[in-house]
Amino acid sequence: MNSTVVSYLAQFESFKTFMESLNTMAGFNTFPLISLLIFVATAAVLTLILATIGGYGTYAERKISADLQARVGPNRVGPYGLLQPLADAVKLLTKEDIFPANADKFLFYLAPFLAVLGVFATVAVLPVSSGLALSNLNVGVFYVIAISSLVGVGVFLGGYASNSKWSMLGGMRGASQIISYEIPITISILAITLLSGGMSFEKIISNQGGLPNEWFLFHNPFTFLGFFIFFVAGLAETNRAPFDLPEAESELVSGYHTEYTGMRFALFALAEYVEVFVLCAVASALFLGGYHLPVPKEVASKLPPLALQAGEVSVFFIKALVLYYVVIWVRWTLPRIRVDRLMSICWKYLTPIAIFNLVGVSIWMVVFDGKSLIEIIFHH
Repeated sequence: MNSTVVSYLAQFESFKTFMESLNTMAGFNTFPLISLLIFVATAAVLTLILATIGGYGTYAERKISADLQARVGPNRVGPYGLLQPLADAVKLLTKEDIFPANADKFLFYLAPFLAVLGVFATVAVLPVSSGLALSNLNVGVFYVIAISSLVGVGVFLGGYASNSKWSMLGGMRGASQIISYEIPITISILAITLLSGGMSFEKIISNQGGLPNEWFLFHNPFTFLGFFIFFVAGLAETNRAPFDLPEAESELVSGYHTEYTGMRFALFALAEYVEVFVLCAVASALFLGGYHLPVPKEVASKLPPLALQAGEVSVFFIKALVLYYVVIWVRWTLPRIRVDRLMSICWKYLTPIAIFNLVGVSIWMVVFDGKSLIEIIFHH
């Protein structure tokens, strides 16, 4: 795997020839400038893709929920209602931007942008394919955990700055929920970093393969259980049902974003749906082999570079979107739980089990020399 999109391109003779001719024409080394332009263009494309997924996440939510409940869902705006997200965007852009009289103006306006920033900043280390990455940080997983915490800050500030009882309750719920559920998520990720020997997505994915028996999900019983701990805690981290207590429209009107209108409300919604996709992408990278094609590595290495990259990008999005479907499926299947039970699940069950898994993985690596359960069964 190559560290960044630039280092991937730099291995091809055609790119080297292009850079040499460009340097000759310009009379100076243009590589830093071209690298910057490539990074900016790649970041813009990935951000646009994430924004599109976030926008059409609302469409998927309504269509899948309608299907589960034997309804139709959006079907008027465009074929099968496919243009409904665009209609929603126009509506939200043209709606009046209302500011509560006694709200904290600066924090009120800052909150939705913090939520969006915390999600879209993860683009920097998102492992889309072996040749399409902006950065290969040696602490990439730690970076995702840290930068996504801005979403929790945005949720809390949105509730706090609105000067509304409903918003304040939603903001406090969101802060306590997000801070609490980060603990089982982080411990579950630590187990994977033990197996892979590093915190970079490159290291984690390279230690897996494309076939299910090569995924960390099936490496040992502790990682299998750890995936479900990570996924359930991720639902709470992203405020998804049955853990959507910060919104809880039946209790808090709309929760932390009750006082927001127009595009400021849309930014919170966009942050939520994009964060769900990022959660699914990270889960697939940690446990499901990431972007590896479902063939032996020897076969994949013989594919033409363009075909390999197209296949890896497709596999990356397919895995993430399948998990995305499961997230929506869970929302329309399980009822919302009480807030006290929400915290009990985290502190009494998920966190102790995550610690047990971490210790179990450590012992497994020592006793079985890091071999997977499948290797132990079939190689003996």
